Amino acid sequence: RSGIRALGLLLAALSIFGCALPCQVLPLPIKTPVPGAPTKTPVGAAPAPTRAPLPEQGQVLRLPGSEPQTLDPALVEDVDSSEYVVEIFSGLVSLNEKLEVVPDVAEKWEVSADGKTYTFHLRKDVRFHDGKAVTAADFKYSLERVCDPRLASKVAPTYLGDIVGVKQVLAGKAKEIAGLRLHDDYTLELTIDQPKSYFLAKLTYPTAFVVDKANVEGGGKGWYKRPNGTGPFKLAEWKEDELIVLKRNELYYGGAPALGEVSYILDATLDMYEQGKLDLAYVGGASLERVQDPANPLHRELSVTPELSISYIGFNVEKPPFDDVKVRQAFAHATDKEKLVTGFWRGSRRKAEGLLPPGMPG
Repeated sequence: RSGIRALGLLLAALSIFGCALPCQVLPLPIKTPVPGAPTKTPVGAAPAPTRAPLPEQGQVLRLPGSEPQTLDPALVEDVDSSEYVVEIFSGLVSLNEKLEVVPDVAEKWEVSADGKTYTFHLRKDVRFHDGKAVTAADFKYSLERVCDPRLASKVAPTYLGDIVGVKQVLAGKAKEIAGLRLHDDYTLELTIDQPKSYFLAKLTYPTAFVVDKANVEGGGKGWYKRPNGTGPFKLAEWKEDELIVLKRNELYYGGAPALGEVSYILDATLDMYEQGKLDLAYVGGASLERVQDPANPLHRELSVTPELSISYIGFNVEKPPFDDVKVRQAFAHATDKEKLVTGFWRGSRRKAEGLLPPGMPG
């Protein structure tokens, strides 16, 4: 058991209001960025962030978790799935703690003068979990697999659609992405339809992560239940609706994580935290008043930090009565957001003023 005890605030809301939600974030291992070489345009590496204090080497961290819809990077559409996928797999680039794009499997890149062609140079020390080297051909396979119309990835058009030829592959008119070229085993080139400052940020989404062809094609539809990834952790156990266990990847190119294991208890409760079965728990609205009481022992362990999140109610506009805009407007106007914020949530939420929370660029 880790010995770390921290209490957080539940990321859940039941109305149209939202906020920069308070939530405890433990210092989990991060993918330490590797500084890239100078590029032709001012993009590339940012200095590696200082790692926050972590539990002692090899310890186990027990966290609340949710059942993922999938662990296939090509199909990830939800936060619950991505929480695990980003630890098991990795891509060309990633985001650091300041939400800046930094090198990951690609140690550096150049951008052409017209802003449309990106040339990525891969690290030569990246290995899949089974020890097999990762090459540019693996990225070619992974990106073209995502765009295969038979896979029916709902996120591929959004995150990869800027690449020349992707739309043709998605439509079944081509098998290879025209804007993807391999120079050698460790160099690949992506050409997009027009200059876009946000293109690299899109590549940090799991859709662009590398997967092992032998693992995918040899594992059948459920291959991702035994994934051979490249991330800092390996999937060790997955009991549906019960438990997900990630174990440290000793071969990780960013350096083996300090934590030996992270166990996610699915559908965990605050009671489990109080019984010493969890190292962190989220506090729902029903328990909020009790935990905020200074006389409660849990109050001393409560930690509140902002999170870039927003919660809302979505209407199915294809079915009555919500196909009527007036009905949707009536629900919106009938919701007393201020009372929900100050009453039910006891001031722990902020009313949303738009689709993006404070602090998120856009």
